[in-house]
Amino acid sequence: MARLNLIADAMSAIKNASDGGRSSVIVEPASKLLGAMLGIMQESGYIGEFEYVEDGRGGQFRIGLVGRINRCGAITPRFSTTLEEMEAWESQYLPAKGFGILIMSTSQGVMSHEQARSAGIGGELLGFVY
Repeated sequence: MARLNLIADAMSAIKNASDGGRSSVIVEPASKLLGAMLGIMQESGYIGEFEYVEDGRGGQFRIGLVGRINRCGAITPRFSTTLEEMEAWESQYLPAKGFGILIMSTSQGVMSHEQARSAGIGGELLGFVY
């Protein structure tokens, strides 16, 4: 199977495993960007521990699920957003104010939209989770 969007494939696998009531999921291939996104999801309490496993074919992440994900997904294309536009994107992808996070790539690294807002910077939208 051709992998066109690693982030979308990973988010889909996480969502399907969470909906199925599984306690863990393996996502492959791994990437630094996906690892940074998983770190944000872990900080926010949506997933448990995750670890990188080298398998000789691009690596994989073993992710522990805690049952807090209602929905998650990749945002494509990767829209650029400024601080002022962030609220419009929140209302488009998240069900309510203060519920869920947008994950974005900024000049200071990958972070949640709340961290970007407090840092006063914009960036590119990568995904969402609630």
